[in-house]
Amino acid sequence: MTAQDKHQTYEIFGSDAYAPAEIQNKVEQLGVKKARMPWTASFMLAIVAGGSIGFGGMFFAIVLSDASLGFAVQRVLGGLVFTLGLAIVMIAGAELFTGNCLLVMAWASRLLRTSEVLRNWVIIWTGNLVGAVGLMALLLLAHTASLNNGAVGDAVIRLAAAKMAPDALTIFFKAVLCNILVCLAVWLSYAGRSVTDKILGMALPVSAFIAAGFEHCIANMFFLPYAWALAQTGHLPEGVDPSVFTLGNMLHNIVPATLGNIVGGAGLVGVIYWIIYRRSLGVSTIPRA
Repeated sequence: MTAQDKHQTYEIFGSDAYAPAEIQNKVEQLGVKKARMPWTASFMLAIVAGGSIGFGGMFFAIVLSDASLGFAVQRVLGGLVFTLGLAIVMIAGAELFTGNCLLVMAWASRLLRTSEVLRNWVIIWTGNLVGAVGLMALLLLAHTASLNNGAVGDAVIRLAAAKMAPDALTIFFKAVLCNILVCLAVWLSYAGRSVTDKILGMALPVSAFIAAGFEHCIANMFFLPYAWALAQTGHLPEGVDPSVFTLGNMLHNIVPATLGNIVGGAGLVGVIYWIIYRRSLGVSTIPRA
């Protein structure tokens, strides 16, 4: 053991967060790595991410099932526990579509072609869908919805019905706001030097989008099919119309949510931060497709 090793310390809470310009450089480097990863690895990591967000959704539904909590407490606490999903993605390692909207920063610096960014988004979005639906199937087999005398299942159904009710434009703007917060959570996670720093950085932005009822397309890939499957059993909470649970209504939510997430994450976080912290000489390594 060297003298340096003997004196090395490990911080639980870091006091030297990465500067924003350093984060931008990190995001660009990771973006290139993510976009050029073999598709099989990308797809498998995307499945992991979809399931991870589903676990966060399950945790959120458990909080929603407690009717004794006030609205604000229920939403904020539910948002905090939902952070589990993004924590698994960012710390354990997985590929999440909403976070990968930040690939636009590497594209803007001409480190990636348009085709590479779009290829990554399609692979990751699809893998996230598989992971979210796969976890939903496991939860059905485990009868998780029966917890709290069935109140967990009722919470999922009510939440899903509320997500499909607004018009497409409202869903779109809710999704824009959602991925502003999610990509800021990713950005803050990159600022941390320890696991604790990263989780604390993610917690408030994630809990804010959940508390405000914004739309996250990957979370909805979990909630909407889960609610549909539960509705097929015929047990529905009072006031919920079973006819709302159709493929058309699910797409009515997921399509504008996906588009809004792209605008919020890529346009209002990635592009803006790139403009602020871009390299002064504007490096161009490959031509855009």
